[in-house]
Amino acid sequence: MLVDIMRAESTPAPPVPSERAVPMKAQRQRAIVEVVEREAIWSQDLLGQRLRARGFDVTQATLSRDIKELGLVKRASDGAYQRPGQAVNGASPEAAVAALRRACRETLRSFEQVQHMLVLKTDTGMANSLAVVLDRAALPEVAGTIAGDDTILVIAREPRFASALVSQFEGWTGIKGR
Repeated sequence: MLVDIMRAESTPAPPVPSERAVPMKAQRQRAIVEVVEREAIWSQDLLGQRLRARGFDVTQATLSRDIKELGLVKRASDGAYQRPGQAVNGASPEAAVAALRRACRETLRSFEQVQHMLVLKTDTGMANSLAVVLDRAALPEVAGTIAGDDTILVIAREPRFASALVSQFEGWTGIKGR
């Protein structure tokens, strides 16, 4: 019995929940989200600087993994990181179309009309980003988009709207559609 009492007295108390009880990864990822929501962060280097200022010692590889796990994407309007679906503050319809025009020039490589749909080909890994910009532009001709790694299916409301989109893409990119 005396042995049991001595064991009980020497057993450390369970830790009190605190910020330290939250895994470092979760703390770091929360800080990343706070940073990109508060200011425009255009590069992993700048993000790393902001995290180091908050006391996180982070490598580029870790930042890369965190960005991927958090699903951060780059805004077409200014190239800064943001969470998916996060609206660009104060973006007018004109700014959204301008961002789409720029994104098309930078990533669109070919496109083809198939009845009331368009198949867009992008650089590898850029289809989702371009589809997001296309959706945000809220073009009245577009019913929706589906994106893969380097291909986007754009569903136009009518075949004539698909033809109008082809003309727009040709004007923006200088690429002749099929």
